[in-house]
Amino acid sequence: MKIYADVHRTKRSGEGYRITYTIDGKAFKHTDSFSEIPAGPGDKLFMDTLPPQHTDGAIELMRRGVEVYYLRRLTLLKKVRGEHKLPKSARGDIRALMSIEERWFRRVTEDFLVMRRMILAHRSLSKTHQQLVNKAKALSERERITLKPAISSIEKQMDTLARMIAEEAGKRYPAYNRLVDELGIRGNIKAQEALAELITYLDPSKGFRKTRNLLGLFKPIRGRRKIYSGHLRRALQRLTVSANNIRTRQLTTKMEKEMLSRVWRMYRQEALGRLAIPAQG
Repeated sequence: MKIYADVHRTKRSGEGYRITYTIDGKAFKHTDSFSEIPAGPGDKLFMDTLPPQHTDGAIELMRRGVEVYYLRRLTLLKKVRGEHKLPKSARGDIRALMSIEERWFRRVTEDFLVMRRMILAHRSLSKTHQQLVNKAKALSERERITLKPAISSIEKQMDTLARMIAEEAGKRYPAYNRLVDELGIRGNIKAQEALAELITYLDPSKGFRKTRNLLGLFKPIRGRRKIYSGHLRRALQRLTVSANNIRTRQLTTKMEKEMLSRVWRMYRQEALGRLAIPAQG
């Protein structure tokens, strides 16, 4: 049985999320948690997005034997909705989801969801930290001093969370500890956190060319917008800079490609039982 769900913010506060789901596209039901969806072993749940707030509910479904998928690109939903002239509503989005091929959805695992929740929290702290640093640059020295405690506090929180991410990745991904040692980044918490983010999102079943394209390491087609994961590209850059002990301005695309190639090959070998992998361009 296939179930389709639309996850949207509640109108009251905008902080919570409401789930609308259907099996046949005709009868729609609502719930506040994925765990309340009547699905069992062998069923598949497809949704537009999976907020970190619903991680535990999604994990409970998976433990019941349900396959959980979310859309890889939300822009595709808007495109399909327009093609089928569907309204911008929960029901319209669900009907659009039902028209999208399964290959455009990502199947998630418990390991991925747990790691993703921690990584998203680290990204949020990093964004806040950068905003404060940028504001501090525009202030006078006297005014800048008032922001230093806040910046220092966030840096400590980022460091603590980075250690937690690295520790969790070591437990959930067998290839992670081997990669840490192979890359020589044991004890380099920034590099270890960045590696954990890459490992969480990379798909070892994909070839290197597709992996490289996912991170934007390709020349754009003239006249077309370059589409790739900016978050993963920045994780790769942090890993490359930290592992090579260089400054950001010394970073080159060639160095990024070499680092990604090392990570991809070792991760793929571990995931596929250390099978020999032919070189790919």
